[in-house]
Amino acid sequence: MRRFVIDTDTASDDAVALVMALRHPDVEVEAVTVVAGNVGLDQAVQNALYTVELCGSEVPVYAGAAGPLLRDLQTAQNVHGADGMGDCGLDLSGRVPAPGRAADVIVDAVLGSPGRITLVTLGPLTNVATAVLRAPEIATAVQRVVVMGGTGLDGPGNVTPMAEYNFWADPDAAAVVMRSGLPVELVGWDISIASAVVTGERASAIRAIGTPLADFALDIQAAVAEAVAGYDGLDGPDLPDPIAMAHAIDPAPATTVRVPVDVIDGDGPARGAMSVDRLGFTGRTPNATVVTDYPSEAFFSMLCALLR
Repeated sequence: MRRFVIDTDTASDDAVALVMALRHPDVEVEAVTVVAGNVGLDQAVQNALYTVELCGSEVPVYAGAAGPLLRDLQTAQNVHGADGMGDCGLDLSGRVPAPGRAADVIVDAVLGSPGRITLVTLGPLTNVATAVLRAPEIATAVQRVVVMGGTGLDGPGNVTPMAEYNFWADPDAAAVVMRSGLPVELVGWDISIASAVVTGERASAIRAIGTPLADFALDIQAAVAEAVAGYDGLDGPDLPDPIAMAHAIDPAPATTVRVPVDVIDGDGPARGAMSVDRLGFTGRTPNATVVTDYPSEAFFSMLCALLR
């Protein structure tokens, strides 16, 4: 069994990624840690708890950072809906998270099982940065760190021309993580719009599965579908967190490259942008594995199998 800790700012695509991990027979999710991002912390916690319950799981869910390290929270409710789950009428209140703080949970899980934990991050990296600042030794104790974030080698961004939301929302945390020595594998938004767009044909195939989880996975994309309707070249909502989870579960189909990566942590038009030194100008050692392709056939095959 692969042992996962999943850090999430639970909204519509995060929830589908959680379903994938919770339903996979070879993955044991040890904890879900929650960070503010797509929605505020309390709502993100409720969304995670609802998703875990829907999967019939008892995995503990822990609350974490209510905002970025050094700046105010700016959510993405304009994309995911006021409740983050497409505003489709789900009962997203009244559930209680496990006692404990997300960053402590991450540290304890990694140091308690050196070389065994895969950390999958689906939101801003505030909890992970807090964990690595508290215990830098987790960088060499964690097995893998799969990050949904950034823009790949060439972009584009989805919140500014240069930046993807998770890195833009807390660029200071993203910079801490990229400079920490953690074995980071980046699955950027470029991979989602290339290989994880739910076209009408794919939506019909998912709906035809006929399970509550399949219906859930589509229903909660309603706000995203409306938000991206004007994006050039997108024929439906895309699923960035689920394709990152697919890579965490099975990296074999991916094409990757090792390069030096940093994140611009100031303000201005480059806030949260990736600095990828492909030509070696900085002389820095490659510190990240960047996914440059994850085949859509492999992704949707996995997704459909796990929604049954």
